[in-house]
Amino acid sequence: MPNAVSLPNPVAELPEVGDLRAELRRRRVPHTLDSTKLTRALYSSDASLYRVVPQAVAHPRTVEEAVAVLDAARAVGMPVTTRGAGTSCAGNAVGPGLVLDTARHLTAITALDPGARTATVEPGVVQSSLQVAAAPHGLRFGPDPSTHNRCTIGGMIGNNACGPRALGYGRTADNVVALDVLTGSGERLRLDGTESVDAFASLTALKKVVGANLGTIRTEFGRFGRQVSGYSLEHLLPERRFDVARFFAGTEGTLGVILGATVRLVEDSPHKLMVALGYASMADAGDAATAILPHRPTAAEGLDRRIVEVVRRTHGEAAVPPLPRGDGWMFVEVVGDDAAEVRARAERVLADGQALDGFVVDDPRQALALWKIREDGAGLAGVSLASPAYPGWEDAAVPPEHLGSYLRDFDALLASHGLDGLPYGHFGDGCVHVRIDFPLTTAGGDAVHRAFLREAAALVARYGGSMSGEHGDGRARSSLLPAMYSADAIRLFGEVKAAFDPDDLLNPGVLVDPRPFDADLRAVALVGKVDHFAQEVHNCSGVGKCLANTTPGLGVMCPSYQATREEKDSTRGRARVLQEMINGEVITMGWKSPAVHQALDLCLSCKGCARDCPTGIDMASYKSQVIDHTYRGKIRPRSHYTLGWLPRWGRMITRNRALSTLINTTMATPGLRRVVRWSAGVDQRRALPRFATRAARDRVDVPASGGRRVVLWVDSFSDCFTGEGVEAAVALLTQAGYAPEFLERNACCGLTWISTGQRDGARRQLREALDVLHPHVAAGTPVVGLEPSCLAVWRSDAAELLPDDPRVGDLAAGVLTMAELLTRTEGWRPPDLSGVELVAQPHCHHASVIGWKADADLLAASGATVTTVGGCCGLAGNFGAEKGHYDVSVKVAQHDLLPAVESRPDAVVLADGFSCRTQLAELAGRRAVTLAELLTRPHPS
Repeated sequence: MPNAVSLPNPVAELPEVGDLRAELRRRRVPHTLDSTKLTRALYSSDASLYRVVPQAVAHPRTVEEAVAVLDAARAVGMPVTTRGAGTSCAGNAVGPGLVLDTARHLTAITALDPGARTATVEPGVVQSSLQVAAAPHGLRFGPDPSTHNRCTIGGMIGNNACGPRALGYGRTADNVVALDVLTGSGERLRLDGTESVDAFASLTALKKVVGANLGTIRTEFGRFGRQVSGYSLEHLLPERRFDVARFFAGTEGTLGVILGATVRLVEDSPHKLMVALGYASMADAGDAATAILPHRPTAAEGLDRRIVEVVRRTHGEAAVPPLPRGDGWMFVEVVGDDAAEVRARAERVLADGQALDGFVVDDPRQALALWKIREDGAGLAGVSLASPAYPGWEDAAVPPEHLGSYLRDFDALLASHGLDGLPYGHFGDGCVHVRIDFPLTTAGGDAVHRAFLREAAALVARYGGSMSGEHGDGRARSSLLPAMYSADAIRLFGEVKAAFDPDDLLNPGVLVDPRPFDADLRAVALVGKVDHFAQEVHNCSGVGKCLANTTPGLGVMCPSYQATREEKDSTRGRARVLQEMINGEVITMGWKSPAVHQALDLCLSCKGCARDCPTGIDMASYKSQVIDHTYRGKIRPRSHYTLGWLPRWGRMITRNRALSTLINTTMATPGLRRVVRWSAGVDQRRALPRFATRAARDRVDVPASGGRRVVLWVDSFSDCFTGEGVEAAVALLTQAGYAPEFLERNACCGLTWISTGQRDGARRQLREALDVLHPHVAAGTPVVGLEPSCLAVWRSDAAELLPDDPRVGDLAAGVLTMAELLTRTEGWRPPDLSGVELVAQPHCHHASVIGWKADADLLAASGATVTTVGGCCGLAGNFGAEKGHYDVSVKVAQHDLLPAVESRPDAVVLADGFSCRTQLAELAGRRAVTLAELLTRPHPS
């Protein structure tokens, strides 16, 4: 049986990259190859367990350029793996030779025909981009995986992706109309049902293979909807009109490279309702799955208390709306054109669902929150058990009538191996997702993984199921296919492969003559190397949510990727490079490796990933640690001594009026200003902030008041520069019934030391600040900070830098934003801002670490019309000021912030962050106000 063969690592047998370069030059193909250590590290993994380092990566700019690269690779015998978003959970987006990345440039929707309800796209078009284009016509592309806002149509076809609404709209295969394919043998096929079989050797051979094996195909393939494993040969039966286009869906890039596709669009029904059903257990929900199918749901998703509790712990009580009674749930969606008919069908689902409890969800916001629990399941499941969980057995499926029994047996199988997992899935289709805590980073853990997967494969086969229900087999399950297919079927796979790719150049090691499922495991390389840093960076699952926020307003993560669209600037890409640094094979210089610093260079340390990444990656922290290790005991870049020590210089300068006047004059003089910028490591295009001639505490009078004592913590930026908002903060607190007072000593949080990787210096600053601030907090006196990034240090970095100091926890709870204090102040109400239009730019640390809810609630209570900007301003402390970062800093601002303020010229711009106000003033000429200024300034009644 070919799938049982254990092959040697094919890397040693590959041609040299130089041979491919020479062939491309000979063919006059533009230079598209990248074989740097950085890029090879970036593309060494996908969202699976597997690590295969490619020799080179190509980013073709046009379809014809892709064809030329593929022809050249075939000429020199270079294997090719096609990659879209790299979100494969099965390892079918990594390969040993050339990786062809379609996602960067091949992103055009070349035609959209509302009358025919079709769209023609290049392979790198993101699913949600197609949805946006189709929506004005009342249409949508049916399949919608949880990665819909970054997965590509080409990748979906390659894996035959489904998603929760495949129950109503079908799998990707069911929505393919035509394909443009280049086979492994070099034939360019236009597959649309009109192709001439006799004109192509591959199609002639395929028809011959099918004709000789009709019995095997009819009995073993297409037995139920989610039978995705192997090649979907049922589409080639005579009674299905030899539909080669649909057959190609799910071939995982092993037969041909998809260069373009025409896909079917469906009507997006105007009315939809969710029905939430509660059961005693998730297995009981599985038993009931078939009872709701006669009511034509578009989705039926199952989960249990394990996932719900993970969401509650991670995102808080507000993230989990009221649920029906029980420990297992099924969320069922029904849609239609008639509201009354949809309501009647929902009521029938409720009546026939065999549930302990249930209700129709009438509030669309509640329905979205429930779907969100399910959508975030994969990422949260990976980091929510006592040990890291992995996608080694990610999406098996059984016929829905067997789902409940399968779930009970599956839980028993986990227990028998001492493993834990968080199952959930598409219950209407019998497809179950799960991340499992395989002990892969401990000695002997790979044996546990190996034994479990063999028994899990046998279990699925006993129920007539499929190893893969939507992600494809890849490296994870291809060698297990003999458990569910006969020897004749396995042989048939090999014959089909030979018809299209006789030299095994396309995605070798997958489906036919596969690599063993326990080969090339990324985590096994960590055995003996696991420390806290290694474990943290390996938490990145590769699901690529950091690639998704390219639409304005969707979140903070990841600003630099939004600006450059380069993998190295995504949170995932940076994590992959750090993983390779720990591995030490490709990146061999450790902390000081140029590839590591190139990957981290454009990280703004915004901490958006710490909130938005489902696995909790905190790249700002990792960057700080890398810089700290790199320069420990060595001379640092100039900006580390200038911008990194800025609070120290600011305090020194503002204490001496003559000195501050001299420096401000110097920075205002053109020739001298250029020297100052160079000396400070600041980009010459940046404006330099003016130092105050006196500290804010000396400039602002605090009126006598009989109110409750509150301490105003004036940060270094507010104290030493223009000091916006300090006087207003005093006035606002006084109006709210408080007696504000300033600290008698400086208290610096060490933020600039942290961001420049001077972590020992940061610890000194933090300890000194604790000595100043903690007595007030311990006495029950609220402390209000003005600068969000400084407050955020107490709720994130301080605990990491001073893990054994109990005072840090006290300050995390006792140092508040202005909005947090005011919304807790009994009897206080904000002024009436009805008629005031606001554009609010939350500082990225405010949004990511502290949370914006208190501010949002306060503004809502004021009656103002508020547009809250997503994303980062782009200045991000020292980042945007440093030489080499200006262009990206501006592009980040152009993604969210600048369009928001430019489209609302009469709006008041609210920004508590010093960086945000500085960026706005410099790039947009707009003066933003702090919350305190907003609430104390006069407004029209």
